[in-house]
Amino acid sequence: MSREEDSWLSKAQHAALRRADEADPLGSPIPTQVVSNGEYFPMPQTLQQKQVEARIAELAGETAKRLGMSRRRFLASSAGMATAFVAMNEVYGRFFDVNPLEMLGAAHAQGNMPEDLFVFDDQLHMIRESMDGPLALRALSQGTGEAAKAAGFDKNPFNAEGLPDEFGRAWAAWNPSLGQSPINGANFRLVKFVKDVYLDSQVSVAILSNAPLGLFEPPGGGKPRIPRNVDESLSAMNLTGYQTAAVRDWVNRMSGSTRLLAHGQIFPGRENLDFMQQQIEQFHPDSWKGYNIAYTAKLDKDPESELRQWRLDDEAVAYPTFGLIRDNRKELKDHPGFFNICIHKGLAPAAPATPEQGAPTDLPKAARDWPEFNFIIYHACFGPRFFDAEALESVRSEKLRNGVPDLRWLTEFAQLSAPLRNVYAEIGTSFASCVITFPSVCAHMLGQLLKYMGPERVVFGSDSLWYGAPQWQIEAFWRFQIPQDMARKYGYPTLNEKVKRQILGLNSARLYNLPTRVGAYKPLPSDYERRIPESLKATLNFPGFSKPGADRGASYTPPTPPDDKLAALREDYLAAGGHPANRRYGWVHR
Repeated sequence: MSREEDSWLSKAQHAALRRADEADPLGSPIPTQVVSNGEYFPMPQTLQQKQVEARIAELAGETAKRLGMSRRRFLASSAGMATAFVAMNEVYGRFFDVNPLEMLGAAHAQGNMPEDLFVFDDQLHMIRESMDGPLALRALSQGTGEAAKAAGFDKNPFNAEGLPDEFGRAWAAWNPSLGQSPINGANFRLVKFVKDVYLDSQVSVAILSNAPLGLFEPPGGGKPRIPRNVDESLSAMNLTGYQTAAVRDWVNRMSGSTRLLAHGQIFPGRENLDFMQQQIEQFHPDSWKGYNIAYTAKLDKDPESELRQWRLDDEAVAYPTFGLIRDNRKELKDHPGFFNICIHKGLAPAAPATPEQGAPTDLPKAARDWPEFNFIIYHACFGPRFFDAEALESVRSEKLRNGVPDLRWLTEFAQLSAPLRNVYAEIGTSFASCVITFPSVCAHMLGQLLKYMGPERVVFGSDSLWYGAPQWQIEAFWRFQIPQDMARKYGYPTLNEKVKRQILGLNSARLYNLPTRVGAYKPLPSDYERRIPESLKATLNFPGFSKPGADRGASYTPPTPPDDKLAALREDYLAAGGHPANRRYGWVHR
């Protein structure tokens, strides 16, 4: 077989390339040139990328020698990451608040994070034991390498065109701490959830969410289709509302304090009101999560009709559901966030600008018609899907909306929401997707939310565990700065320590009426895995579709769970330990 037949690149193209793992003796925690998986011809390393690489090598060599360790081992540490941030600031401009002393070791790096920092993570995810994904999101954030290849990804799953990020890279790691650990379902299940969130991060309290985004797969292997009712939708979820609440109750009992809250699921339409009421009576949601883009609204009594997408200002579909939540206001006594309506908007590439797809134009009417509710818009309505090349182009071309760069949907959302005091922006995934790869976009995103909505109406969420433990995002947010020249030009407020504390936790604590003193939240025991009860294991093993109503409440007795997987999952986790190799796999330009 010829080279042209068994490869994406021709023989002549390969002659102009070299293997990335052999071409990178440095082992930088942040890639310093485009690495191709072989499907597209990589761009040559730019002058600025060469400067960053040279500066990292210089700083790492000097500091590693002082610390008595090898340069490669140094660059695999937290101090090595700080070194990369220092070099990037020197070459690209000051985006990250990093003290050069942090290069001297972990003690200085930890000193950058205040011990009294209160963090409320407004969006966490995990999956039940019967599911494996979403592997693509983990591969995206982990970056190109052997782990992604082993999981079946030979190119950036959300950048098929091979477009470059702000530093010229088509697929760079968001979370360098992941290294090349295996990508599998163990990354997202209960054992890892507790360790990543409560043992390995500064999160004090968080909300566990759920996502009704899947298609129904009929028993027996029928063709997947749009669900026709709530029960079919429940079968396709990574985690149902009932399972979410079961995890919440176990975590809080085990810690002896409120460490976790649980979302109920919004299924709009009069035909779904009974299910909404069942959720309230059976597991008492702390707040609500809805997806306009998901097929969850039932519009008629026909049992064969499919669920539909919906919009917040639809008086016939959404308003009866809002009315039911309002009529259960007694729940506010024990669940002060019960009137918090959390809505997924954004992350929808090339979608038409309709509220059903996630555009913000349904917000003004809904927010004014329901002033007792807080509408917390997840992802801050940011339109691009995980890879923000489109937004960077908008910034560079100076495509403006009322004087600021027009970030699709997010800029419109911020400007529409300026007078709506009961509308909030949550930055889960929107922040993670750009802080390392598109820092200019990140600065405009945060600057616009602060300018139009104010620091008291922006809340932090990590969307973990999709992208690993939330600590890397907490640290990145604490370090991040809006460049002064950008702030002056567009009138963006300063992202100072007070504002960062508001966004990282104080704002959400106010929305849920929770204490903000870190000491008010008791730690989880280190032997938490041993304390997982059989009833919770059974609940999380439930496949989601057995009979109508099966996953709706405690009256259902789950099937006997299969052999306990938890010990094996922990072995997988421990086997993935060690230090990041920081190796790139693929091809780079000679």
